[in-house]
Amino acid sequence: MAFDIAQFFPSLNHQLLPLILDKADLDRKVSNFFKNYLIGRKTKYCWNDFISPIFNINIGIGQGSALLPILGTLYLSLVFQILEKRLKILNILSMISFVENGLFVSQNKSTSLLNTNLFCSYNVISSLLCKFSLIIEYGKTDIFHFSKAHGPFNPPALDLSSLGSPFFLYKETCKYLGFIFDCKLTFRNHIDFYSNKAISTIKFDKRHQPNSEKMTLQMLCPPYSALWIPFVVLQQKSNILPL
Repeated sequence: MAFDIAQFFPSLNHQLLPLILDKADLDRKVSNFFKNYLIGRKTKYCWNDFISPIFNINIGIGQGSALLPILGTLYLSLVFQILEKRLKILNILSMISFVENGLFVSQNKSTSLLNTNLFCSYNVISSLLCKFSLIIEYGKTDIFHFSKAHGPFNPPALDLSSLGSPFFLYKETCKYLGFIFDCKLTFRNHIDFYSNKAISTIKFDKRHQPNSEKMTLQMLCPPYSALWIPFVVLQQKSNILPL
């Protein structure tokens, strides 16, 4: 199960962040610095001739700041620490975090039990994030099923409507972080998609290139790189799983 935290960096609570830094047992000078840096900030904005009044800022960290990924990771570290304790009963479930993106992974021969584990996990993370002034962007939540079964595979749907999320039906392919997977995890659809895209790009560039101009090496590198990378992935993957 993949989920996304909505507007993560602009939603970080200034009052809560120093408390989390104290909990992380950092030097007192560090947490005092961020209290001074974040708490009590004010701003105003200008649009053409209009200038807004000054108003307080009690959430968010400026985009582009070098401290952004560090503070974001520290902010979530306490969330995941609490989450791990609450999900200990589901010892077959693990979680992978990409800061504002998360992935619950559960393995079981029973798809009904898998759905139960995912439902419970989603319920816990939703309520926990809410306490940290964060919410899940329900429109980006998705469910992926992978199976080694040779016969037909049709797992039951997962209903998260009671938690504010959609009703999820089984899909033969899924896309996550730019990768396309099929239910057998053979990467066939990923290879097909990006190979066809690279070939189409090369053909398009050649057709629309003026006769008086030749394609330079810099122009050829991106499409040809996109062409051979999928085959390298396919070769590496074929050493693990038969296609």
